[in-house]
Amino acid sequence: PYMVHYHGNPHSRTHSYGWESEAAVEKARKQVADLIGAEPKEIIFTSGATESNNIAVKGVARFYGTRKKHVITTQIEHKCVLDSCRYLENEGFNVTYLPVKSNGIVDLNVLEKAITKDTSLVSIMTVNNEIGVKQPIQEIGELCRKNKVFFHTDAAQAVGKIPMNVNESKIDLMSISGHKIYGPKGIGALYVRRIPRVRVEPLQSGGGQERGLRSGTLPAPLVVGLGAACEVSAQEMKDDHQWIEELAK
Repeated sequence: PYMVHYHGNPHSRTHSYGWESEAAVEKARKQVADLIGAEPKEIIFTSGATESNNIAVKGVARFYGTRKKHVITTQIEHKCVLDSCRYLENEGFNVTYLPVKSNGIVDLNVLEKAITKDTSLVSIMTVNNEIGVKQPIQEIGELCRKNKVFFHTDAAQAVGKIPMNVNESKIDLMSISGHKIYGPKGIGALYVRRIPRVRVEPLQSGGGQERGLRSGTLPAPLVVGLGAACEVSAQEMKDDHQWIEELAK
C-alpha cells in the first residue's frame, strides 16, 4: 500500500499523508533495531550496505581525523570498504590492511599489535561474502573497546541469518543490506551507537534527515519493506537453521 495509497513524504509533518508515512518509517526503524539489539534512534536508513560502509569508514575517520589518522581493516573486506580506505589514504590517512590466517580468520594478536594511539577505527566484516568465513566479532569488539577504538562491521551477510547483538559484541557501527535478507533492493541501514557516542561526519549535505548523517527524503515503501524483512528474519531464523542442518545430513 505504501507504493500507491500511502505516498506521503515521511519528513513532512504538517499533514496526514506525511504522518502516515512517518509512522510507517519509525515502525520499520524499530523492526531493524530489534533484530540486532539496538535502539531505534541508533538506526540510520541508507540506500544499501555500500553506502552504509562508506558513511561508517569515511565518516568516522574524517570526524576524528584531526587527532587520529589511522584506520585498520583486513585484506578480505568487501570492495566498498577497501576502496573507502584507499580513498582515505589519498586524504593523508594511514591504513593497515591485516592479513588473515589460512582459515580466513583474523589473528587477534596481530590486530591488537596493529592498534596505536593514532587509531580511530577498526572495520572488519562479520561474514565474508565470498568464502563465508565468520570472524570472532565479539572478541574483536571487546579488544577494540579495551583499546578505546571504534569498531565497525559490515554485517550484510550476517544480519537475519545468524543472531546479532550490537551490545553483546561491543559493535559501534554496523552495516545492513535489505536485499540480503529478502527485502527490497536499494535500501539498507547503518547502526551508529549513541552510548558511548560515535561521531560521524556525513558524506552529503542537505535537509539533515536521519540525525543529520544521511540527508535526503527516505523512500518509505523500501524502508517499510526492510522493516518487514527484519521482522520475518527474526521469526524464522531458528527454523531456517534447523532446515539447513537437516539438508547437511
